[in-house]
Amino acid sequence: MSTLQGLPAHILLNHFVVVLMPLTALLAILCVVWPGARERLVWLVLVLAIATAALTALTVSSGQWLIDHADKQTQMLNHHADLGDTMPYFAAALLVAAILLAVLHVRKNRAGNMKPVVHLLIIVLVLAASGASLVQIYRTGESGARSAWGSFVSSVSG
Repeated sequence: MSTLQGLPAHILLNHFVVVLMPLTALLAILCVVWPGARERLVWLVLVLAIATAALTALTVSSGQWLIDHADKQTQMLNHHADLGDTMPYFAAALLVAAILLAVLHVRKNRAGNMKPVVHLLIIVLVLAASGASLVQIYRTGESGARSAWGSFVSSVSG
């Protein structure tokens, strides 16, 4: 995918990922720390994680197309591309975290409690994947914004 109605697809798709990944991560954290939220939100978190993983893959692919067709490749642009290349791994980790939340939810509803060590492991994995995803989406988005708008902002504020 290269363009959508004449605009680079990456410029449009990245907005979905920049919204969905933090939303999914924050809801996953909420589901871990508040069992009542997990009862209501676990399936939404799973659907959002699936959508985030799919859209992240499309966004990275369209970003690669964009960088291949860029007039000039700066160090800042290459840094953004390097960070962007890591995003599918973070989206996959978030998806695994959402699946683990769903397993925890189903297991608790059908079989009662699960072993405390397994429950604790799921909590730690969900918190780690969610926290790492939040940090990396910020780093990637910030580097992309600086790459795209940095020279404009410095000339306007300057």
